[in-house]
Amino acid sequence: MENPKFSVIIPAYNEQDTIVAVISNLKNYLDQTFPNQQEIIIVNDGSTDKTGEIIKTIAGIRAISHPYNKGYGASVKTAVSQVQSDWILVFDADGQHRPEDIKKLVDGSNGFDMVVGARQGYKGPAIRQPAKKVLHWVAEYLVQRKIPDLNSGLRMVKTAYFKKYAHLLPQAFSWTTTITLAFFKDGLNVNYVPIEIKKRQGGKSLVKISDAGKTLMLILRIIMLFSPLRIFLPVSGALFGLTVIVGAIDLVDLNVTDITIVLSISTILIFFFGLLADQIAAIRREIK
Repeated sequence: MENPKFSVIIPAYNEQDTIVAVISNLKNYLDQTFPNQQEIIIVNDGSTDKTGEIIKTIAGIRAISHPYNKGYGASVKTAVSQVQSDWILVFDADGQHRPEDIKKLVDGSNGFDMVVGARQGYKGPAIRQPAKKVLHWVAEYLVQRKIPDLNSGLRMVKTAYFKKYAHLLPQAFSWTTTITLAFFKDGLNVNYVPIEIKKRQGGKSLVKISDAGKTLMLILRIIMLFSPLRIFLPVSGALFGLTVIVGAIDLVDLNVTDITIVLSISTILIFFFGLLADQIAAIRREIK
């Protein structure tokens, strides 16, 4: 089978210490392994260091700049809006990814709509892991299947499908989580191939303590966007069970209390709110 043509997208924010080495190693590998099969697009996401100046001097790439920092997801969407290839491949600018792993993704793309590098061993800064584990559990609960790696930044996606879901994707790092759930919920084919990453070689992590609140909001947003009934049904079921118990007590006392009435109405309302939310979520996923 002929290798698919793909565009490599590198979002970069304050990566002046690594960007030259990352691009050089990437270009050398691609020229040897996939000649005439790809292009490299670097998006300078409003860097405040010399990243923007450096990428303008590098030959053989397309350089795009944001006037200010918009976010990781926003950078990917900016690049995708300008590609002509059938596939896009996202590659980090901090030196964590190995160019050699690109072939694993390409080889694993036959018959699939997205190929994700499933990280083995080291998976990023320890400070991020608790929130990632919560997101991972929520994601597997929503799609009811095991997900080897929810947040991996090294992934290859069919361009047409990325554009289909672009309006749903957040501007920040969590676009990887959202697109993964979108693919699974809509029955698209996702493949995972094992990769290894290195500790970031430059820049610094943008994770802050305040991101815990953002993570919570992301979890709630994902639930409401993809599977509202996975929340509403258990809640309405619990209320129904409580209604039965309280109603049984009322039956023994031959007296229907206000609590029983309130529980009954709440059970019905939450159930039908869940149905309505599920329909709205399905419509929203389809609307561009």
